[in-house]
Amino acid sequence: MPKQIIYKQEAQTKLKKGVDAVANAVGATMGPLGRNVGLEKTWGAPTVTHDGVTVAKEIELKDKFENIGAKLVLEAATKTNDVAGDGTTTAILIAQALVESGLKNVAAGANPMFVRRGLEKAVKEVTAKIKEMAKDIKVDERTQVATNSAQDPQIGKIIADAMQKVGPDGVITIEEGRSLEMELETKEGMNFDNGYLSAYFVTDPDKMVAEIEDAHILITDKKISTLQDLVPMLENLVKLTQNLVIIAEDIEGQALATLVVNKLRGSLKVLAVKAPGFGDRRKSMLEDIAAVTGGQLISDDVGRKLDSVTIEDLGRADKVISTKDDTTIVGGKGNKELIKARENQIRKEMDESTSDYDKEKLQERLAKLIGGVAIISVGAATEAEMKEKKYRVEDAVNATQAAVAEGIVPGGGVAFLKARRVLNSLKLDKEEQVGVEILHEALEKPFRKLAENAGLEPGMYIKEIEDNLSKNIGLNVMTGVLENMLEAGIIDPAKVTRSAVENAVSVAISIITTDALIADEPQPEKPEPGAGGGMPGGMGGMM
Repeated sequence: MPKQIIYKQEAQTKLKKGVDAVANAVGATMGPLGRNVGLEKTWGAPTVTHDGVTVAKEIELKDKFENIGAKLVLEAATKTNDVAGDGTTTAILIAQALVESGLKNVAAGANPMFVRRGLEKAVKEVTAKIKEMAKDIKVDERTQVATNSAQDPQIGKIIADAMQKVGPDGVITIEEGRSLEMELETKEGMNFDNGYLSAYFVTDPDKMVAEIEDAHILITDKKISTLQDLVPMLENLVKLTQNLVIIAEDIEGQALATLVVNKLRGSLKVLAVKAPGFGDRRKSMLEDIAAVTGGQLISDDVGRKLDSVTIEDLGRADKVISTKDDTTIVGGKGNKELIKARENQIRKEMDESTSDYDKEKLQERLAKLIGGVAIISVGAATEAEMKEKKYRVEDAVNATQAAVAEGIVPGGGVAFLKARRVLNSLKLDKEEQVGVEILHEALEKPFRKLAENAGLEPGMYIKEIEDNLSKNIGLNVMTGVLENMLEAGIIDPAKVTRSAVENAVSVAISIITTDALIADEPQPEKPEPGAGGGMPGGMGGMM
C-alpha cells in the first residue's frame, strides 16, 4: 500500500493536534468538579464515563498523522493505569504541557536530543522527591483515598470495608450488580501471578480480561503440548462441562491451538493459565489452588496421567478471572476443613524454617490461601449509570491499593508543585536546561486544570500556594478555600503521582524527538450504493 510521509514542523504540528484532541477531551473529567464524557457504542446504549483512560481509548482521529499523536499520548495513560491503576488523566495533561512547550523550544532552535537528556535527568529528581515526600497511609485514610478517586463517599466506605475484610494485599473484584445499591460480600478464593497463555482467551477485549463463570478447573504440574496429551482428557470432560479452566506448567503447540480454536468456535468456554511459581514452590502453590477449589493435583508424583482425569478431579469456582499478568479464583468450592489443614501445615513450615526468604514465600502463600476475595457488586438504575459507576469503583480500588503500596502525598496538584522545587537547584548545560524548565512548568498543569474545572482562576491562588508548600497548603476546589491538604483529607497515592509524571515524560520525549511521520495513503471513499446511477437497468425487465 502506498505511504505518505511528512517531516519536521509539519509532522510535529500534526502530533500536537492529536495530543491536544485527547488531552482536551480527557481533561474535562479531572477532579471532583470534572464533567463526564459520553461515548457512542457500535452496539447497545451509549456509555457515560468519568474515567480518563476509557475516554482516551475511544478516540480515533480521521487524520492518520494526528492519530499517531493521539495514540502516543494514550500510551502515557495506559502505562500509568497498568502500573498504578489511576492517574491517567493527570499523565495525559502533563504530557500535553510537555509536548506543547517542548515543540515550541525545538521550533525556536533547541536540539531535541539535549532537551531529552534534560527531561530524563529532571524526572529522576522529581520522582525521587515524590518518594521522599510519601508517608504511610493510616487505616482511616484508605476511605479518603477511595472517596477522592471515585468522588463518592459511599464508594470510599465500601472499598475501605472490603480492604478491612481481606487485608491490604487482598483481592477485590468488581462486578455489575442486579439491584440499585452497591453490595459487598466475601468468598473463598485466591489470586496468583501468571495469567492467560494466549490473548485469544480474552472475553472482554476492552479490558483484555478473560472470565469463566461456574468454572471447572483442571490443575496439573505437567506441560501440555501435543494432541495426544489433550484430546482424551477433553473427550472425557466436554460431555459434562462447557466451562473449563486449565492451570498447567505450560500449554503450547498443537494443544494450545486446539483450545483456542474450540474457544473461538464457541464449542467450549475455555481458559488456559500458566501455573504460578517455580520448581517445588510451583507444586506447593498448585496444591493450595486444589485445596481452595476442591480439586486434585494431576501429577506424576501421585501416579496420575492426564488421560485418567474425570470430572471428580476438577476444582470448582463461581468465577475465574485472568489478565495477562495474574489470575483470580472467586468462590472456590474447597472443603473448609481441608483449607484449614493446609493453613496449619504452612504455619508449621514457617515456624520450622530458618531461611528468611523461605519464610517470606510461605507468608505470601498463607495470605493468598486464607485472604479470600471481596466482591463489590455495583448497582444502578440504568446500564449507562452502572457502567460509569463501575469505572469509578475500579479506579478507586486501584488508587487505594497504590496508596497502601507506596504511601500518600498531598492531593490537589500540590505534590507536583512541592516536588518540582527540587529542579530549582538542578543546573545543566544550556540546552539540557530547557528540558528541566519545561518539566518545571508542566507540573503546574494538574493544579491549573483542577481549578479551571471548578470555575476558579488558578492564577489567583498559585503564588500563595507556592509560598506555603512546606505547610502542604493547597486549594480545596469544592470550597474555594486554601487549606492543609493532608488535614483536609485531600490526598493522592504516591505511586499514582510518581507513575503519572514518569509516563508523561516518557511519551513526551518520544514526540519531541520525532522528525518524520509515515502513514498509509487515505483510500478514496466508495460511493453510496446506487448513487448517481438512477435505477439499475431501467425498467426494461417489467412485463
